[in-house]
Amino acid sequence: MKALILNSQGKSDEAFELAKLGLKNAMKSHICWHVYGLLYRHAKNYEEAIKAYKFALRLDPDSVQIQRDLALLQVQMRDYEGFIASRKAMLQARPSIRQNWTAMAIAHHLAGDFAAAEQILTTYEETLKSQPSRSDLEHAGAVLYKNTIIAESGDTERALDHLNTIYKGHPDRLAVMEVKAQYLQKLGRKGEAETAYRALLKRNAERREYYQGLEEVLGLSRQEPTARQKLVELYQSYAEKSERIDAARRVPLDFLQGDDFRQAADKYLRRMLGRGIPSTFANVKALYAEQEKKQTIQNLVLGYEKEDGTNGVSETQTNGTSSKHWQISVYYFLAQHYNYYLSRDLPKAMEYIDKAIETNTSPTEYSYLMTKARILKHVGDTEKASQTMNQARETDLKDRYINTKCAKYQLRNNENDTAVNTMGLFTRKEAVGGPLGDLLDMQCMWYLYEDGASYLRQGKLSLALKRFRSIYDIFDAWTEDQFDFHSFSLRKGQITAYIDMIRWEDRLREHPFYTRAALSAVQIYCTLHDDPKRASDAATNGDDAAERKKAAKKARKEAEKVEAEKKAAAAAKPNAEGETKKEDPDPLGLDLLKTQDPLGEATRFLVPLLEQSPKDVRSQTAGFEVYIRRSEFLPFYLHICAPSSTSTSFARHEAMLTITCQTQKNTSQPSNASSPPRSSTRKTTLCESRPPVSAKPWMDCRSRCRPRSPRSSNRPCRSFLECIIGATGETRVRAYDRCWQGSLECACVRQGMP
Repeated sequence: MKALILNSQGKSDEAFELAKLGLKNAMKSHICWHVYGLLYRHAKNYEEAIKAYKFALRLDPDSVQIQRDLALLQVQMRDYEGFIASRKAMLQARPSIRQNWTAMAIAHHLAGDFAAAEQILTTYEETLKSQPSRSDLEHAGAVLYKNTIIAESGDTERALDHLNTIYKGHPDRLAVMEVKAQYLQKLGRKGEAETAYRALLKRNAERREYYQGLEEVLGLSRQEPTARQKLVELYQSYAEKSERIDAARRVPLDFLQGDDFRQAADKYLRRMLGRGIPSTFANVKALYAEQEKKQTIQNLVLGYEKEDGTNGVSETQTNGTSSKHWQISVYYFLAQHYNYYLSRDLPKAMEYIDKAIETNTSPTEYSYLMTKARILKHVGDTEKASQTMNQARETDLKDRYINTKCAKYQLRNNENDTAVNTMGLFTRKEAVGGPLGDLLDMQCMWYLYEDGASYLRQGKLSLALKRFRSIYDIFDAWTEDQFDFHSFSLRKGQITAYIDMIRWEDRLREHPFYTRAALSAVQIYCTLHDDPKRASDAATNGDDAAERKKAAKKARKEAEKVEAEKKAAAAAKPNAEGETKKEDPDPLGLDLLKTQDPLGEATRFLVPLLEQSPKDVRSQTAGFEVYIRRSEFLPFYLHICAPSSTSTSFARHEAMLTITCQTQKNTSQPSNASSPPRSSTRKTTLCESRPPVSAKPWMDCRSRCRPRSPRSSNRPCRSFLECIIGATGETRVRAYDRCWQGSLECACVRQGMP
């Protein structure tokens, strides 16, 4: 008990010492082993925690709490076989609780055994003496989850039959309607599917997925000219039902061509601009992918510039008169049009946005100033862009959106202190650490990344690493947060959402914010590895000793003044978990620069990228930068150059070997003066700084190109790399694929390739 108390106080070392002492005195106590496992779980050493839990279960097989903790850890670690065994034991111990049956089905489902998962749910349903009421959400979630299992097993027909048995009484009406429409469409029952999709459109006429499904079941292809007229009539029938429906008017612009497109676009743009809808350009910019449509829209809106907006606009107005909004809407649209990257003309964009600002009469309308700031950003004047965005913020001081936009532009202009003060207008005043501390608590990743990127541009590597590490910790917290849902979802009956969450967590590090932060952190660590002096230079930021001392003294006084007012109140208010928020012992990130293994730290950021974003070229390039510095060629090959045996394998080999040659070209030295001259078209290879090889590497590498087993070495032989990089076309791919599958000699030699 004392070990648990000390651990909750942050004294983990003392807690482990007490736990070990307890085990020494009572090795056969299941309580001691359980506590030992809890300490390891808190330290995020899940493997050791599982071992401790299993040993505790051997001593007390009937402990429900230990069994539950073990099951949670197993699903957290994706040990589905162990999860099945734990849930089976819990089900046998307490078969009267429905949650145990559902959890057992989840275990089999996640392990890929759909038949067993369905059978478990069916068995429990057969034990029910009466039909549950419609208000029983746990039962409703379980039966819909069972239907999902049947569908994922591939038996759509049986899934539809099962859905029909629960269709009328299920409380989640929209979910069962959508699933039924999808099943009918997949089974080819076009008449019933049409009815299902029309029923969905009756509920929500703005969902484009419903329109697409209806098009497919009606057999109307957008590519066939004969079907386009029927499609126009279909969408027109829905547009006539209400003046507020936008999707039925916008979607036809995607497939219409020529004069038909011009007429439809003219009608749509006049309707939107006449109502003064600010998102008009955002609705149509997807059409700019086609040059003809982009030019048509440009000509139409340029023609509107001299009109008053009364021609062609619907007489029924629900959001003001057209003449009131027409001119400023046209100016605003043209400003966005010329600012868009597919039609960019920044001088014209600036001209039209100035006209829109002059025409604007609303004192709180900031959209035009915000667009002007965006144009200035594209011009490259980040200082004026920041000032203009701040001017837009001042028009409406109560709007959080424009406040965050202003802070983002200030960070882009490297105004870090100003940006955090701007964000502080909407943060908690009593937060420990000020506005930045509250932003960390709220996991405001966009701010943390932009702040870190700003410090990186300024060469302040310590603060940049601090921000990127904070993002890394946020994703770790998201992974840890799964523990809350393993049991919560079972209690609330939200099983389908829980399965979606588990699959989302499996691809969590694909998130764009993690990718950006990880790539930037890898860049910094590679810089520290190449030039260790940068760590001390970055810590001091290039200032002399007197200036550093003066700045540190000033910062210390300011921090003491601010924190003295908040520390007492904040310390007395524990957070939601009952823990007091602690101050950051390293707010400047200086300890992060003192690492003795920068490449090891870079690998922490890199490995999730290579595992979950293998098709991202930026991740592959970062992997090359790290592994080539560590001289670990096998991980380099496995993570970067080893695609699955698909039709795209050659392209990926070619791309990554090109990166290898191009990057190494700048660092490699000629192998030997006596080496034969190389062709001017051949790039410098990885092995040119190694011992020289013959002028005929393909035929001469017989004795040196025997790839070692991955168990005996972590890199291939050097001549093997030179042979592969010296190859071209499909020969290179075959050499990689076959040589690394364990052939006794180089594939090129065995096949007699030149």
